[in-house]
Amino acid sequence: MWQPDGWDVRVRLGILTPHADVGPESELRAMAPADVGLHVARVPFGAMGPGGAMDDTIPLAPVRAFAEPPHVDDAAALLAAAPVGALAYAFTSSAYVIGARGEAYMLDRLRERAHGLPVVAPCAAAVEALRLLGVERIALVDPPWFGATLSELGRGYYEEVGFEVPYAAPCSLPSGQVLIRPEALHAWVAAEVPDSAEAVVIGGNGFRAVGVIEALEATLGRPVLTANQVLLWAALRATGTPTDGVRGYGEVFGA
Repeated sequence: MWQPDGWDVRVRLGILTPHADVGPESELRAMAPADVGLHVARVPFGAMGPGGAMDDTIPLAPVRAFAEPPHVDDAAALLAAAPVGALAYAFTSSAYVIGARGEAYMLDRLRERAHGLPVVAPCAAAVEALRLLGVERIALVDPPWFGATLSELGRGYYEEVGFEVPYAAPCSLPSGQVLIRPEALHAWVAAEVPDSAEAVVIGGNGFRAVGVIEALEATLGRPVLTANQVLLWAALRATGTPTDGVRGYGEVFGA
């Protein structure tokens, strides 16, 4: 009997990720159907050391630098030379720092370097998903390593594009990409998110969060969006691939 060998796929997606981050490829592979190929290029990120080590809160300068030429541009150009249908920029916090207009400029620049391929990013994807879901007020939950200043910049990003943000804060869980536990994240978000928010947006592509989406939507009775979830959703849409084959990871995939 023939065995699957990884070649028979509907679409291949290229992922741009910080060099020492394991979150995006782990979560995207968990969600994506088996016939969606994922191909990752690593981009230097100055705030991460060996083993993915980071400070308890990441400084803003390397976050901004990640979105600037030349490293991410060169990675996009190389990855786009492969037979992929779209590129996914798996890094949330740079959009907080450069704002929605800066993010749009960055995506235009990366599309040019990617030979015209679609390039999607988590914050822009979250905005698109929220509008499709008819949401106007959000609660923004960020990883503990974002810190209060970066989380407030995230609030500003979503307010800039027209959303009300009655709540924005980093969660008070252990700071480290391998330290987050789904049950702890579920309990924290369920306790902290105010009733005034129509949806929850969980930022951070290195934040272990997709495993709590379905349970949180059941607990809170409203949509839950995470950085890697909306990134996959947007990348599939950009390639014309139906999203309803992704099951168990949130209301957005049926929208």
